[in-house]
Amino acid sequence: MEQDKKACYIGVDIGGTKCSVVYGNSEGEIFQKKIFATTNVKENLQEVKESIHGFGTAQAIGVSCGGPLDSQKGQILSPPNLPGWDQIPIADLLREEFGIPVFLKNDADACALAEWKLGAGKGAKNMAFFTFGTGMGAGLILNGELYTGACDMAGEIGHVRMANYGPVGYGKEGSFEGFCSGGGIAQLGMMKARELFQQGKKVSFCKNINELSSITAKEIAEYANKGNKDAMEVYQQCGKMLGQGLAVLIDLLNPERIILGSVYVRSKELLLDTMWEVLQRECLPKSLECCQILPSGLGEKLGDVAALTVAAYGMDQEKKQGINL
Repeated sequence: MEQDKKACYIGVDIGGTKCSVVYGNSEGEIFQKKIFATTNVKENLQEVKESIHGFGTAQAIGVSCGGPLDSQKGQILSPPNLPGWDQIPIADLLREEFGIPVFLKNDADACALAEWKLGAGKGAKNMAFFTFGTGMGAGLILNGELYTGACDMAGEIGHVRMANYGPVGYGKEGSFEGFCSGGGIAQLGMMKARELFQQGKKVSFCKNINELSSITAKEIAEYANKGNKDAMEVYQQCGKMLGQGLAVLIDLLNPERIILGSVYVRSKELLLDTMWEVLQRECLPKSLECCQILPSGLGEKLGDVAALTVAAYGMDQEKKQGINL
């Protein structure tokens, strides 16, 4: 069926392991999609451009990417999970190529907007979205508006130190991202496996000490779901730190909903018990009582819908500000 071209947008989702470019609308419908591995800036920018050229007419382009970045200038700065993506003026590059408005948001803000408009956050006035994937960042909707802070750095909760020692994430040992991300869970698994091997014990999710570097969060989850104690303990440790981080945000911002993506969507049951044990111990009871903690309502298509939402939201904001497009 022929689509209304005026209502269509391009979404570009730049992730730590893969990129996707989609053609769709503000309701989250996706008509076309291209996906490719994240390799290097030059190669990926070329693939993005070629993908967009293969799509139909669009009103605007939305780009979702891990921070830090400058959304006002449309510039990707130096994301820790995207080596080489330093000071990239992606909005200018795409605007010059296609002649339509281009908007950039960090992935946490983009996902927060998507969940708020179309997913588990719909109808909420105060909510937070946690990426909980390759990295850990938070997008904040406060008093019915996206909150980005004084210099576009609000919500970088993955950089908060949770312990003096521990797995490394966001360039900091013992950070929230170190404990609560796909890479962080893999590090926790490596630490657990090394400990058991040195005690002369077997490890369910790793055959021998020479394979430590190949451990992944996904593999640990598979063994944890089968009831293997060592794998379950890895996710329990992650759940404990997740609860600790969420407790700070609940007491500080008093949101009505917190929405968690990626790892939580796939492995919620492995994290729930220890997460809630900490939340009930640490949170103000009234604040915790009024806060729902939910998995992403958009599931595996969240990244794509988030990028489209960035384009639609950007156009809406410019219209509100009376900018002549």
